[in-house]
Amino acid sequence: MRRNLSITFMLLLHALLLTTVYVFQGMIFPYLRLFGLAPLLLPIVCTGVAVCQGRVAGGVSGLFAGIFCDISLGNPTGLFTVVLTISGIAVGMLTDTVLTRKFGSFFLCSAAVLILSAFVQMFPLFFFQGVPIRLLLVTAAQQTVYSLVFTFPLWFFVRSLGIRAGVLV
Repeated sequence: MRRNLSITFMLLLHALLLTTVYVFQGMIFPYLRLFGLAPLLLPIVCTGVAVCQGRVAGGVSGLFAGIFCDISLGNPTGLFTVVLTISGIAVGMLTDTVLTRKFGSFFLCSAAVLILSAFVQMFPLFFFQGVPIRLLLVTAAQQTVYSLVFTFPLWFFVRSLGIRAGVLV
């Protein structure tokens, strides 16, 4: 009974974190643009959960982070849902086997997932709307760097969830 209560409490904390970040990403940061760019925060949270708690928690958070990204960015294809779910599982597997559960691994994996997310955003613009690739690559690089700034404060929250879950010490 105690374990079920603990799992339910952890799920509620994860849902609260994802919902809060979704609100910031979708409703607040579009009005706080830097050089016309808004940061992409949900992939960072997904990566952080995967680094701190492993592939199962990373995959589940990736699923919901992807759904939130698809909703907030107006992407009806579900591409973010698939990409972030797979990313959460892959990053979780890497931290379960090869990488450490420290900030350095989180930062590098976040950079990789943000670059992958930038490609997901660029794909329809390049192939269906003919936007020049150079412009897309510059914008993707700028958005990735801007988003990486938020790895520092988000690490505190995802790490505290990992400690509460008993994965991190």
